[in-house]
Amino acid sequence: MATGQAARRPRDMAADPEFGPWLAQASILVVDDEPGMRNFLVRTLGPRCKRLDEAADTEEAATKLDKHHYDVVILDNIMPGKNGVDWLAEQRAIGFFSNAILMTAYADLETAIQALRAGAVDFVLKPFRSNQLLNAVARCLDQMRLQRENYVLRYELKSTSDHVLLRDKLIGHSTAISDVREAIARVASLPTSVLLTGRSGTGKEVAARSLHSLSDRADKPFVPVNCAAIPPDMIETELFGHLKGAFTGAGSAREGLFMHAQNGTLFLDEIGELPLATQSKLLRVLEDRRVRPVGSEREIPVDLRFVFATNAELEKQVEAGRFRADLFFRINVMQIHLPPLTERGDDVQELADLFMRKLSQQLGMPEVPIGAGVRAALAAYDWPGNVRELRNLVERSLILGRFPDDFGGGDALAGGAAGQSLADVERRHILAVLAKFGGDRDAAARQLGVSRKTIDRKCTAWNA
Repeated sequence: MATGQAARRPRDMAADPEFGPWLAQASILVVDDEPGMRNFLVRTLGPRCKRLDEAADTEEAATKLDKHHYDVVILDNIMPGKNGVDWLAEQRAIGFFSNAILMTAYADLETAIQALRAGAVDFVLKPFRSNQLLNAVARCLDQMRLQRENYVLRYELKSTSDHVLLRDKLIGHSTAISDVREAIARVASLPTSVLLTGRSGTGKEVAARSLHSLSDRADKPFVPVNCAAIPPDMIETELFGHLKGAFTGAGSAREGLFMHAQNGTLFLDEIGELPLATQSKLLRVLEDRRVRPVGSEREIPVDLRFVFATNAELEKQVEAGRFRADLFFRINVMQIHLPPLTERGDDVQELADLFMRKLSQQLGMPEVPIGAGVRAALAAYDWPGNVRELRNLVERSLILGRFPDDFGGGDALAGGAAGQSLADVERRHILAVLAKFGGDRDAAARQLGVSRKTIDRKCTAWNA
């Protein structure tokens, strides 16, 4: 049987305005035992999509599903050996998440109900015109895109991120941040995995988004995942997805974040927090570029770029047996270190001005002047929470209508740290914030722009 028809697609062809922008990027499998129908579908879809494969029966189709990922599968219902509805139901049960369009010569209600139960998202009645089929495919692709975008957006809303203000830009003109920008520019166009290191709040997600925006995947999904924010018993299903009935409470099948990032970039933040069992499975994904949803018999091919981030020293975690050595060497191909805010010189002033301008617009409040005393305090403070803590300070000042009394007045943050080590300043500041929130560590972590685990670790070390 003929395989990928990408060569038939004209190189200079733009997205078809009549059938949406996603058809030109789609990968489609056609399953029909009639050569004439397959030829018609190839002529109709081949010039308009990125990849088009065809299969003469369900056995050949299943083999192709094992080798390639398809956005849409178009299959005939009446075929020798096994009909399309039964085959589709079987494939859903062993791990098939793509959208399916059923072609049928019978438009009775029973067939429609069976098709929906089997997992078809649409069906077309034979004989049909090319526009009818193209519209059905366009609807499938649009539905899939919206579902994935909505899932990723809901996931992002669960966590707070500096990228809401900074987007894909690394702000500042210091040598330290300029070196980071240069490294990102050199590696962005390559398929190489990247490991971003640095303290919490230094802008690792912003750097990851910058990598994505400068790559050839910029128009594809960017999916950020905070590994520390997902309970260990849920991390596998979140990443890999699951089938219906795979475990108690799995009432329906669901794609994982690997699949939501298909053709784009997957950003795994706090990679050091992954459980060892999940680390092993991630290593297999990196080596084979295939994922197996929980409860699935089939491995699904994935095409995506990996970006990792950590604020931990992974080498020490490897020595302690908390992180797999083989996974560390696999992800540590290109390492980019994000400098702490104290090493970025006047960038703190530029960032403060940006946050003041953007947050005042966002909150609908007048800007608070950043006077000479405050600017001196900004330069003198050690910023244990880095860029994220600076953002929180500006937002708090906007709400209060002024900078806090202890900031810029030579007290706790501006000059009162003279003669103290960075660790002393950090300890005093974190404990002060904890006291302000009555010991609520979650609230203190949000205020400081660090993870709850960071607060727990510090308090344990201080016996606080």
